[in-house]
Amino acid sequence: MDPESIRAGSRVHHGGDPDPDVLDFSANTNPSTPAGVDDVYADALEAARRYPDDDYADFRAAAAAFVDCDSDRVIPTPGGLAAIRLVMELELEPGDEALVPYPSFGEYAREVRLQGATPRFVRYDDCCDLRQVALENCSLAVVCTPNNPTGDVVDPDDLAAFAARCAEAGTTLLVDEAFLGFTERPSAATLDRENVIVARSLTKLFGLPGLRAGFAVATGERRDALETARRAWSLGTPAARVGAYCLRQDEFIRATRSRVASERARLRETLDAELGFDVCDSDAPYLLCDVGGRDVGDVLASARERGVAVRDARTFRTLESHVRVAVKDRDSNDRLLAALGVGAGDTDDGGGAS
Repeated sequence: MDPESIRAGSRVHHGGDPDPDVLDFSANTNPSTPAGVDDVYADALEAARRYPDDDYADFRAAAAAFVDCDSDRVIPTPGGLAAIRLVMELELEPGDEALVPYPSFGEYAREVRLQGATPRFVRYDDCCDLRQVALENCSLAVVCTPNNPTGDVVDPDDLAAFAARCAEAGTTLLVDEAFLGFTERPSAATLDRENVIVARSLTKLFGLPGLRAGFAVATGERRDALETARRAWSLGTPAARVGAYCLRQDEFIRATRSRVASERARLRETLDAELGFDVCDSDAPYLLCDVGGRDVGDVLASARERGVAVRDARTFRTLESHVRVAVKDRDSNDRLLAALGVGAGDTDDGGGAS
């Protein structure tokens, strides 16, 4: 990272509420975890008395099977954001330019700047339409699928075509698939192109964001460089073992995808019909809502008074009248709707989150 850029940098606002008495809809994590995780974690904690095996063979094998690639292409990282930083440290130098989507995850621009590089912002839904000439001055291009906070997925054929144009321009393509596990869409890891690097997060899909487990997928010289550059013991033993276990829980994953799809459709219809919110179409475990004539601050405060935290989406570039809500289980989603005013404001007393 560039020392001067670090001194000039700042933190980025995220969702997630630390108050255990609040039902948190500001972070997009699964409210459920796979059965058996507690036992795997307990065994791993005992094994954590020794340093992890830095090869992470079992974790790599589980991750590779999950995204359909060879295990030697998997680079273990402590979360998806760690994979993103590792890629940017590899690909960017002071004075470089990186194509960054908006509105999208705020850490992209921050991480670009921490390397002393400059983010060039492009509408997220225009990124994959850029031609080669627009990419030639970019060392790196970022695509988020599904995009956060809008929830759109990129068509795999469009992404493959964009990756080819990036290769022709000498641009590395970083594909952030933090939420793609909630869908049945194929990973960009299947492209197996040397200019494409994928970043994955495990812990959102499996309801364990505090575990900090993720990975990158790369090939050729970039794979070798990432493997060399990653920190030794980059995953703790509990994260590696629980992560590998979760990635193999096929029935849990299928059930999660089905529930999210059903509840997302129900939430969207109700928010539109009952509250008049303009809700973006989404393939992700969250919905971006334009609250229209309402004051965003009032919406947030009212929900909070009823024990529910909603994400203030005004922190995303160009969004001025939006909130983002996670998609959880049916009972929790009903509490969200009540806190937002569905059903004439009839809510419970805002007690502890379930």
